[in-house]
Amino acid sequence: MKIIVDADACPVVIKEILFKAAQRTQVQTIFIANHAIRVPPSSVISSLQVPSGFDVADHEVVRRCETGDLVITSDIPLADEVIEKGGNALSPRGELFDKQTIKSRLNTRDFMETMRASGFQSGGPPPLNQKDRKVFADHLDRLLAQR
Repeated sequence: MKIIVDADACPVVIKEILFKAAQRTQVQTIFIANHAIRVPPSSVISSLQVPSGFDVADHEVVRRCETGDLVITSDIPLADEVIEKGGNALSPRGELFDKQTIKSRLNTRDFMETMRASGFQSGGPPPLNQKDRKVFADHLDRLLAQR
């Protein structure tokens, strides 16, 4: 198992949790983004800057994902692709996506995208809070314990 992070929009506090978890468990963790990501010096933590472009980082995440890997992303279509490959997907808010829930999340996402295209203002998600961080950390710990 390795951890692959869709790092373009990953909150700093979640990156910090991942840095600590990777060091503690010695699980290979890679942060993939369109811009440079600073990671602490470590034999198990790395970053990869991919060229700018639509879904370039997402394609690299999927390319590197193998059965049993954990991908950190809030991108619902990316989570769907990861699950199709046999990986696990966890959002920075602690939502664990699985085969039973991902299709309904895709439908909701598509519906909201249609609404926004028609002029509806959804306002976006609220800021990450302490509860979100705890839910994320708890799911991460459980998934790492299962490996």
